Amino acid sequence: MIFGSIKAKFIFATCLAVTVSCTLVYQAAGGDNWQYFSLLMLFILPLGVAIALYCYSSIDKNFQSLKLGLLNLKDNEFTVSLPVIANDEFSQLNQLFNEASLSLRKEKQHIYQRELLLDKVIESSPLAMILVDDTDHVIYANSSAKALLNEGKRFEGNSFTAMRKHWPESLVQAISAEKDGLFTIEDDDETHTWHISRGQFLLNNQYHHLFLFKQLTREISRQEVAVWKKVIRVISHELNNSLAPISSMAHSGQLIANKLAHDKLVLVFSTIKDRVEHLNRFISGYAKFAKLPMPIIEKTSWYQLIEKLKQQSAFVVEGSLPSQPAYFDVAQIEQVLINLLKNAVEASSDDNNITLAVRLLKGGCQITIADRGTGMSDIVLHNALIPFYSTKKSGTGLGLALCREIVEAHDGQISLNNRQDGGLIVRIFLPKCTEK
Repeated sequence: MIFGSIKAKFIFATCLAVTVSCTLVYQAAGGDNWQYFSLLMLFILPLGVAIALYCYSSIDKNFQSLKLGLLNLKDNEFTVSLPVIANDEFSQLNQLFNEASLSLRKEKQHIYQRELLLDKVIESSPLAMILVDDTDHVIYANSSAKALLNEGKRFEGNSFTAMRKHWPESLVQAISAEKDGLFTIEDDDETHTWHISRGQFLLNNQYHHLFLFKQLTREISRQEVAVWKKVIRVISHELNNSLAPISSMAHSGQLIANKLAHDKLVLVFSTIKDRVEHLNRFISGYAKFAKLPMPIIEKTSWYQLIEKLKQQSAFVVEGSLPSQPAYFDVAQIEQVLINLLKNAVEASSDDNNITLAVRLLKGGCQITIADRGTGMSDIVLHNALIPFYSTKKSGTGLGLALCREIVEAHDGQISLNNRQDGGLIVRIFLPKCTEK
């Protein structure tokens, strides 16, 4: 339309108002010379148009400023603000725009911070997460999923079905079962228990499928150890309640037997006393496992730790020790290494064949103890870290279980494997040993 723009309408309204006003004034004055009126109009109309354009220019600037601001809002850019230099209607409108822009800017920043936090939580979560769209393409996979399924490499955009060909059969079956449940994966002679859960939701008018994989091996182990600890505490409590009066009565009986000079009674009460003391030491060992204190993290030198170990057991340090300090409970980790070195000696391994190596890895350190002894059978390997399991006649079955308990209290992992040419290798990974 010819008067479609605000500017054209403004000029037209101005010209119309000037013409009507001049006509009314001319007729009221009794004028009858239309030629004079026409000349008058030729002078006044351009002047009115010029005044209209001048007045409209400031309005147009405000409109253009508001238009630019709205275009920025449309593009999700909320940093722009409009000038407020007067107390007119446009300034009030600009003030409202600035308040709305500030509110949107704060909301955008809040959402951005939440997204960063959510991304950090998801990426650092031990829970493996995979999002697949309805076309069977992987949309998202967090770090745990990449480590579990693709050696830490990205696989977004790949076909979910095609990738399953390279995964363990138990995992493929768990995914194909289309229901939540448990499955196991064997890795480096170790069996890990996993739980799979899934969900489905609509995003951008397209169905997406979410798969969650949670490793339960450590949690199951913790629950087993917690049950064993409870059993030990109950048994220790009951035995101590019985041993205390027995020890007191045996001591009194021995005193009486000594006064009577009755050799057989003295021997009887002496034997009772010795067995009670042995049983107390036996219970004390189990109580140490059941009441293991939380680690006290402290700074130590690898060199100092290894030198202390050499005073108690003979072994060979393989490679160089890290120059940077370590952070863990020195007493507890030292106890772990003493137990493992003692086991290596008892496995009929020569001192020169017992090696200890320390290697810094991404996110932690790995301590490796290897020997050339008799190794372990598959059954023993499977049960070696379980409390009370022992193949030694005089063993309590708590040595390796205590090692695992200490390592896991440091959020670490311990694994036992037979070596190819004979012997055993124990690997301990401590994830936070390089930082306080």
